[in-house]
This record gives sequence, structure tokens and C-alpha cells, in this order.
Amino acid sequence: MKRKATSDVWWKNAVVYCLDVETFLDADGDGCGDLPGLCERVEYLTGLGIGCLWLMPFMPSCQRDDGYDITDFYGVDARLGTHGDLLEVVRAAREGGMRVIADLVVNHTSNQHPWFKDARRGPESPFHDFYVWSDEKPEENPGDVVFPDQERSNWAFDEEAGRWYMHRFYSHQPDLNVANPEVRDEIAQVAGFWLEQGLSGFRVDAVPFLIEPTGIPEGSRQDPHELLRDLRRFIGRRNGEAVLLGEVNLSPEQQREFFGDEDGDELQLIFSFTVNQAMFLALAREDATPLARALEALPPIPEDCQWANFVRNHDELTLDKLSEEERQEVFAAFGPEEELQLYGRGLRRRLPTMLGGDERRIRMVYSLAFSLPGTPVLFYGEEIGMAENLAIEGRYSVRAPMQWSGERQAGFTTAREACRPVVEQGPFGFHEVNVARQRRDAEALLNWMERLIRRRRECPELGWGEWALLDPGDAAIFAQRSDWDGSTVVAVHNLAGRDAGARLELGGDGTLVDLFDEEHHELAEGAVTLELPPHGAHWFRVRRPGQRLPP
Repeated sequence: MKRKATSDVWWKNAVVYCLDVETFLDADGDGCGDLPGLCERVEYLTGLGIGCLWLMPFMPSCQRDDGYDITDFYGVDARLGTHGDLLEVVRAAREGGMRVIADLVVNHTSNQHPWFKDARRGPESPFHDFYVWSDEKPEENPGDVVFPDQERSNWAFDEEAGRWYMHRFYSHQPDLNVANPEVRDEIAQVAGFWLEQGLSGFRVDAVPFLIEPTGIPEGSRQDPHELLRDLRRFIGRRNGEAVLLGEVNLSPEQQREFFGDEDGDELQLIFSFTVNQAMFLALAREDATPLARALEALPPIPEDCQWANFVRNHDELTLDKLSEEERQEVFAAFGPEEELQLYGRGLRRRLPTMLGGDERRIRMVYSLAFSLPGTPVLFYGEEIGMAENLAIEGRYSVRAPMQWSGERQAGFTTAREACRPVVEQGPFGFHEVNVARQRRDAEALLNWMERLIRRRRECPELGWGEWALLDPGDAAIFAQRSDWDGSTVVAVHNLAGRDAGARLELGGDGTLVDLFDEEHHELAEGAVTLELPPHGAHWFRVRRPGQRLPP
């Protein structure tokens, strides 16, 4: 029954692919990516083996925060297409076995949203209590400001209303008052609307800020997590397969609260920020210990819940959960120049440039991330080794247009200029790094990533199994086993630029069958000794006597 049950929780064994429609492919030649362009590339994504497509915001906005400043929760930005175009994307994705989720950004709105524009009239407006207001500016801790280079306070004064309003992000993004039952009803209605358009769930933006905003009168809500429980029940009634993937950048103990009770009645998936940051510290030190400790610090979670693992995402590489000394180690290894750093806590770089283009090391890192217990999440362009474009301001540097070919504007658009500058020069320029070129090279990163994704989907042990760390005897090596339904997968990675040996105690008789190579190793008295080259990576399945393995 175990294997039959897995399809009910499809996201445990899926690979999620995140993209911004605006920077993926331009179909109409106006320089801006669009939904028809994305539809043209759905087969590319299904061919990669992607199981779930995550779309960054595509709703109408003022474009002051790359679409996260929404002016209409029920619309589609006219620059990107129409509702019909979105339905075509969803239909094409479904035909290829891929589900689609989208950002649910309901912590705040744009200050140009009709709700806020009406709310400014004062308490007589039916939308005034949709936001968080104060007659006097409340006291606050400057350290709470999310973007200290842009904002100095979480409160802004509105001249028309004559009151201060709360904004945890930019001042042009007033926070919604989720203590108001009408606001919570609107959030549910927004989610229900997009589920009816064929979406299979949402990546929920800034969840801690959403459910526990400051400035709300004490006693107005008894349990902030009620919002998530209500939302989970609501989407479950509308679509039983729908998933909530949450951005919860907190300590593991605090993250556990967002999964809900012992059965998991809130978020199903949560990004594992502490594991991500520990992985980069481990890479900087060439020592697996920080990563091992981060995994060991994860609390037990409900069976139908999961961690989401990623290498890079659409924001800066945040290192806020590391100590100041640890953060400086990562900066020194991967971005010592000030222009590469952001807010003193992160790096505005993609992985290939952080690793100096060392493809052996790049492959090891993705192999490692995909083998960690949880659901892998891939950011667009990672599959070909795209770099950031530092000519693009701030954290948007990692959101350059997708590099499809060596043609003008990287094949992204036929317009003379793209919405954002493409990477043109150097070893990561689009003439050198693009999909078309790598498609024709059997040894290219793209084709290796396709094999990695296929193998990950063929290894339910990694998504469903019970995992345990192994002691390889060398701190440079990270080794773990995952056991599920009588099957075992062992992943071994050398984080150092030197040869390293590992002795793994696995128990019993059997053979380690390499899932990417012809290499096999017999267990001797339940143990095996492996020699790994610099940045070597292996996935093995354990074949016990008399056991038949998948190909």
C-alpha cells in the first residue's frame, strides 16, 4: 500500500521549478517575457522531468517590487497575457504531467490597490480596516526593517488618511490586517479563484509576517495560526491535491509550528533555510559538519509534510541564520567584494559564479541538494549554469532573462532590448551558456541535470523514506542513507577539493549499485570502503540478496 499511497501526496516526489514569466521567454517581441512564451517552453520543462511549475507573481502590479506589489489579486498583468493564456499554460503542463502553483502574496498589497486607495478616506471607508493603522507612530526596533537600504521604519504616514500605516516591506506595500475576518475571507476567495483556473496550490509569501503582523491591537486574534489552518481546510475542500509551500525563514523549532498539529493541518511544504545556509558554510569550509548539524537540528514533522530544499532562489542568498563569523567565512569564499553582498547578510550571486565555473563542483552541489531528505526546488537557469548579472540592481541580479540560444538577446526576445539586460560577456555570457548549445552536447550540464532530475523522481526513498546520517570517517564527506518500503538509497558527496575515503557501515549483505555509473561495491560484513575524487558524488541503491532493483 505504501507505493500506491504516494500519488496522493504528489509533491513529496516531485521536482519544483521556479520561474518569472517576465524573464523566461518573450513571444510577442515587446522585450518582456509572457505567458504565450512560457507555453512554448512547457515541453522543455516536462522534458527535463519537472513535476511542478512555480510561477512568480503574474498579477497586475506597479512593478516596483517585481510583481510582489499587487494591484489586482484576480487579474493577469496585461504585459504577460490574459487569463486564457494562463489556462493554456496549465493545460499544456497537465498534458505533460506537470502541475502549476503560483505565488500567493497576501501579506500586503500595492498602495495603488483599490482597497488601499479607498481605505485612505478614513474610518468611514469599508476598506479602512483592511490595513493596519495607528494615530501615532508606534515605537519599533530598527533591526526589524527588512530592507534597511531602502526603508528606515515599518510605519509610513499617509497624508490623506492622516494616520500611520504598517508595512513590513516597502512603504509602497501596506500590510493587510489579517485580524479582520473580511480580509481572511478575501484571502480564501483569492485562493479559490486561482484553484478554479487549474492551479494545484500556492507558494505562500512571507508567512511569518502574514500570520503575525505587528501593530494589530492586542486580543484581536487568539491564535495567528488559525489563518493557515482555515486556508488549508479551504483549499483542501476545493482541490484535494492542492499544496501550500511556505516561505518561513525561522529556526527549525519555529518552522515546525507552521506544519500544524501532529497530523499536519497547516503548510505541507516549508523551505529549509537553515539547511541551505549550512550547506554553503560546509562548502566554504570543505567540511560537511555544519550541514550534518543543520539536518540533525530539524524536528520530526508530520508524515504528510515535507521540507523543500534549494541551492539558490529568486532572492539573495540569505545567510541570516549563521553567526557573524560564519557569515564572513561564506562571504570570503564566495563573494568577498562588497558589490556582491546585500544588506550585510546575503549574496546576490548564482552558484556557478560563486564556484568560479567549476562544473565538477557545481554538479556535486546539485547532486547533494537533490539527495537531501525533502522536495528539491530548482530556480530557472540553474539547469544550464546561468550566472547573475550584476548590472541589474540589488537582489534582482539573479533574475536576468533566460539564455535560450547564442542569438541576439540570448534568444529570449526579438526586440532590440530586453526587459532586463542579458548576461553578454565572459564565460557565462549567453554565447557560451545557453540551452541550444547544451542540448547538442551530451556531456553538458543541462543533459546531466535532466538525468539527475529523472533519477530523483525514480528514488522515492529520498522523498518518502526515513533518513539517517552515516559516519564516513572523513569530515569532508557527507553521507546519508534513506530507507523506504524495504529499499535503501545511499548518497555520498565529497565537499573537498582533494581525494577522500569513506568507510560506511550499512549492515547485512548486498551490493551498492551506482545509479549514475557502472560502479558497484560489495558489502563485506555489512560495510564498504569508497574512494572519492575531489568533489566526487555518488548515489547508490543497496541490492540485497534476491532483491530485484529498478533499472
